[in-house]
Amino acid sequence: MRARLSKEFTFEAAHTLPTLPEDHKCRQMHGHTFRLKITVEGEVDESIGWVYDHKRISDAMKPHLDRLDHAYLNDIEGLESPTIERLAAWFWRKLEGDLPGLAEIEIYETPISSCVFRGEF
Repeated sequence: MRARLSKEFTFEAAHTLPTLPEDHKCRQMHGHTFRLKITVEGEVDESIGWVYDHKRISDAMKPHLDRLDHAYLNDIEGLESPTIERLAAWFWRKLEGDLPGLAEIEIYETPISSCVFRGEF
C-alpha cells in the first residue's frame, strides 16, 4: 500500500524582490508568516503501519527553519531574490537527501497565495 503524508510548518521572515519594477510594492522590504506543507510518499511499512514517522520530517526541517525564522531572506545564499517559487526549490534541494519519497512542497506567503513545487528543475 502506498500513502502520502504531510506536515506543516511556519516561520516569520522579511524579504525584498529586487528584480521587480521600482514602483512595485513587493520591491520594498516586507515580511510574511510563511506556511510550508512538506509531503512525502512511499510504501506503508506494514509492521508499523506508516510511511515513516512525522518526526523525521520535523528533524529534517529544523535546521532550515532555525536559519530562516526572523531572518532577511535575501541574505541567505540561493535566496537573493526570494520569490515563493525560489523558496520552494531551495527547500527541495535542502530536503531531498534527508526525506526519501519527497513528493511536494507547498509554500504560502499569505493565507490565500501559495506555490506548489514537485522537484522539477
